[in-house]
Amino acid sequence: MKTALITGGNKGIGFAIANALGQKDWQIVIGVRTEANGQSAMAKLQKVGVTKATFIMLDLSHPDTIEQAVEKIKFQFSDMQLLVNNAGIPGDMGASNLSVKEDNLRQTMEVNFFGTFQLSQMLLPVLEANDGRIINVTIPTDANPVWNPISYKASKATQNVMMDSWAIDFSKNERSIEIFSVHPGPTTTDLNGNTALPGFHTADDVAEKIVDVISDGRSHNGDFIDIYPELK
Repeated sequence: MKTALITGGNKGIGFAIANALGQKDWQIVIGVRTEANGQSAMAKLQKVGVTKATFIMLDLSHPDTIEQAVEKIKFQFSDMQLLVNNAGIPGDMGASNLSVKEDNLRQTMEVNFFGTFQLSQMLLPVLEANDGRIINVTIPTDANPVWNPISYKASKATQNVMMDSWAIDFSKNERSIEIFSVHPGPTTTDLNGNTALPGFHTADDVAEKIVDVISDGRSHNGDFIDIYPELK
């Protein structure tokens, strides 16, 4: 059985990916910040027929919970083949980029980059032993005068650099692991206040396309994949 860890898997795109993989008979492990979130997600997954699922406590802003989660994975899910780095926070998207608070930038970086980096790095031995993959759910960070929140974009830019750098090293050193990124495009989730404008997609639609990439049998090491390329 294939096993996947999905961070932030109790809602939004993360939950939709958990459901889509679970429907394909994957063992699902979701990372959640609270017991209540985990129990709620398990109930929702069971309701749609995904019974091979569990959750672990994981707060990307607290390194100790990352260490504890990794130890649990090594003990209980040593066959893990997939890490989906989906969890993230938006930062203060309403603040002026010229006056955004330093604390807000630091908090966003802590979750979206440093926590993600620590978790991914600590899971490398497990994933590589299973010819595994790391997928980052991210965004392009080119200059964009229409949508330009500095905290969120800065955190995703560093995550993109992590992907590029690791992919090169995996390839150069012939490591049996790969990393790639997927850009879901405009998606209605609580990250954007459940905005539903023309051109926005549902989390379920996005998850289906991401799982299609996961299941296509191709190597994607170093790829930045636009799920909806026409929206670039």
